[in-house]
Amino acid sequence: MKDMTGIPAVNELGRVICEEVRCDLEGRFDVSDKEVRELIDERIRLKNRQCAISLEDRLAIRKEVFSSIRGLDVLQELMDDPEVTEIMVNGMSPIFIEKRGILINSGRAFGSARRLTDIIQQIVAGANRTVNSSSPIVDARLPDGSRVNVVLDPVALNGPILTIRRFPKVPFDGNRLISEGSISREALEFLGKLVKARYNLLISGGTGAGKTTVLNILSGYIPRDERIITIEDSAELTVQGIDNLVSLEARNANIEGCNAISIRDLIRTALRMRPDRIIVGEVRGSEAIDMLQAMNVGQDGSMSTIHSNGAQEALMRLETMMMLSTTIPISSLRRQMASGIDIIVHLGRLRDGSRKVLEIREVTGCSEDGIETKTIYEFEETKGEGDRVTGCLKRVDDIENTVKLKRSGIFGAI
Repeated sequence: MKDMTGIPAVNELGRVICEEVRCDLEGRFDVSDKEVRELIDERIRLKNRQCAISLEDRLAIRKEVFSSIRGLDVLQELMDDPEVTEIMVNGMSPIFIEKRGILINSGRAFGSARRLTDIIQQIVAGANRTVNSSSPIVDARLPDGSRVNVVLDPVALNGPILTIRRFPKVPFDGNRLISEGSISREALEFLGKLVKARYNLLISGGTGAGKTTVLNILSGYIPRDERIITIEDSAELTVQGIDNLVSLEARNANIEGCNAISIRDLIRTALRMRPDRIIVGEVRGSEAIDMLQAMNVGQDGSMSTIHSNGAQEALMRLETMMMLSTTIPISSLRRQMASGIDIIVHLGRLRDGSRKVLEIREVTGCSEDGIETKTIYEFEETKGEGDRVTGCLKRVDDIENTVKLKRSGIFGAI
């Protein structure tokens, strides 16, 4: 018997058993996992009479066949590993994973393109989405909250592409963020006070920098008696401790290309739902205008994330998004941004794979040259051991706009 953990995902005997069990299940509905396992065990016993199979191989076949039928095939064991934070399937090539911020070749791959396509359709259908050659790109999520992105032919030239970003089963809290060195306790408490005082926050960073995690943690400082509306492309936020919570999710167009509901549509609708705050999972297009209008017309304390390489660059990217979707003069757009956004929190993934808050900036106003900001906290790197990055988030300056702090009853320097 060959090693069941290598490529292909199951050996020839495992494939035969898998097909036999599928035939046994054909036309049968509401079959429990226990019954499926019993069918697999029976097939293994029959094969064992024909040729001796070691206990180790029997257990491996049982696990692989069950994963193929009821789970996500070769992905299931990766999904069961709590250290795997990202799974990248590049067609029939070996599957790459991310562990502790480092990309690793898992040594696994799907046995056939058909099986990979079946798994993709299973995932997408479970999220009530559709993906095919006419609509080859889709974002979805798994029942455990993992984010899924799919790209098919003819866009993907090397076969179906499946990317799964996983989130910890136990959500990060502020203490864990501090213990892992992602932020200092002082800086987190500083941001917590700003959230309570209803400052508008924009959280920026690159892919996988931890923007959603920080947004979830900061939402924990929102007073429990407020009405919060979250708006996302694919629901990922886990706002804790808020009873009056409404979660909205965008919808792709149907097969005919109609009935899409965009983030922009949801923001406009949310404004009619009497929110105290609006949390937008991510701004990436024309919805930036509506988000800023919400921040400027009474939804103080709103938050969102944006992809960028720095805090100042986040404002430039937001400005570009707005310019591409409106004819409003740039000077007016900048004034709207300066009055709407109070604080920018920038995160980054460092060379050792760690995620840290690198900068906290305050928006202080705008001029002819652009939006003015000043640094409140900045990450200062110190010499670490080996490749490990060490350092701390240092206070650089005091916050200039203290009106909201005083209005909320928070006096004195913070």
